[in-house]
Amino acid sequence: MITHEQIPTVMDHPVYDADGDKIGEAKHVFLDDATGQPEWVSVKTGLFGTNETFVPIKDASVVEDHLEVPYPKAKVKDAPNVDVDSGGHLSVDEEHRLYEYYGIDWDAVWQQTSEPGESGRRSWAHTGTGETTGMPGAGYAETGTSDDDAMTRSEERMHVGIERREVGRARLRKYVVTEEVQQTVPVRREEVRIEREPITDENRDAALSGPAITEAEHEVTLHEERPVTATETVPVERVRMTTDEHTDEETVRGQVRKERIEAEGVDEGRQDR
Repeated sequence: MITHEQIPTVMDHPVYDADGDKIGEAKHVFLDDATGQPEWVSVKTGLFGTNETFVPIKDASVVEDHLEVPYPKAKVKDAPNVDVDSGGHLSVDEEHRLYEYYGIDWDAVWQQTSEPGESGRRSWAHTGTGETTGMPGAGYAETGTSDDDAMTRSEERMHVGIERREVGRARLRKYVVTEEVQQTVPVRREEVRIEREPITDENRDAALSGPAITEAEHEVTLHEERPVTATETVPVERVRMTTDEHTDEETVRGQVRKERIEAEGVDEGRQDR
């Protein structure tokens, strides 16, 4: 649904259906007196814009410089012809007929907008001149002349917001690799060394303690050391991920429209600046 502020944008601008086909030009916007919201838009159709048909504006939206309605072009062009009275209003019967044509539940709309104690009648407002009338039906708003001696100039302002979106993901992954390590350690081994000693007074008794001449053997066991490896798992560090925020500046460009007011038939030297 369009807002009151968007009504000047809609007037005399193209109306398209949901498929992007142009239906015609918006002529009038009719407001509901009970809710004060835009209810219908009249569209000039035909080769020379000679026909004027009505479209519900509840689900319509303003897209760039045109109005988009959720009804096919053919359906809008074949809508029932409705004559707007001199006060710029739709009768209840005419509106009821339009609701039925577009498949809108009339009773549901009636319950939402009717005030208690109205004895089944609905009243609407004509906001083209800023006055409220008591005539039934729907009133229209248009960008024409009025009794006010001042003209309002409007302009669009660009508002820039910020949205947060995902740009990527980072993760920690642990895997196992095998490395060759090297370490030097001392190892010992035993070797046989023959020692000979002459007979002296100190060892003479030991030398003569055995038989004079005989065969004998003496055995010595040799030993050596060999390196042996073993592994153990020990914690060496803790790893975690954190995020840092960096603020950059980006320039955003857009287009905004402004109204300009020019005076006609007034001496330029006497215009207020």
